[in-house]
Amino acid sequence: MISQMLLPEFDQEMQNTRKMLERVPDDKFDYRPHEKSMSLGRLAGHLAEFPSWGVHTLAMEVLEMQPGQQPYEPKSKQELLQKFDKDVAEARDRIAGASDEDFRKVWKFIYAGKEIIALPRSEVMRGMVISHMIHHRAQLGVYLRLNEIEIPGMYGPSADEMKFWAADNT
Repeated sequence: MISQMLLPEFDQEMQNTRKMLERVPDDKFDYRPHEKSMSLGRLAGHLAEFPSWGVHTLAMEVLEMQPGQQPYEPKSKQELLQKFDKDVAEARDRIAGASDEDFRKVWKFIYAGKEIIALPRSEVMRGMVISHMIHHRAQLGVYLRLNEIEIPGMYGPSADEMKFWAADNT
């Protein structure tokens, strides 16, 4: 089943994303590494939104958005983590309960009346939910590094976590 193939990756990437979101400092939400960049708070909020995209992907066949709709911008790390955790749990339940037929159905994203995405739900889940989230999680890692905030390892120890091994323990 597609859901059983997706769930281990979903669980791992949500766990990794939460570790990164836990490092977001409340006093740096306005930080931008460049004038064209999202603020750190908006980027963290965008990351926290991805599980809800998993919910939308399985709950509806078409998601329509209009210009002027405001993106999610959390006011604190606590709010950010609460939203993320709630949406992860709901998305996981929907993935676990979805049939292969559900995953084969085409899902569409329409913005301002224009079709942006039309793909099978399985491809949306992998590409637009999980992989897209990983991309923005890496961006957040750069923002944190530029602010001297230690980065957690995602697929093994980070350079910050390797400090233990660099210490002279003799």
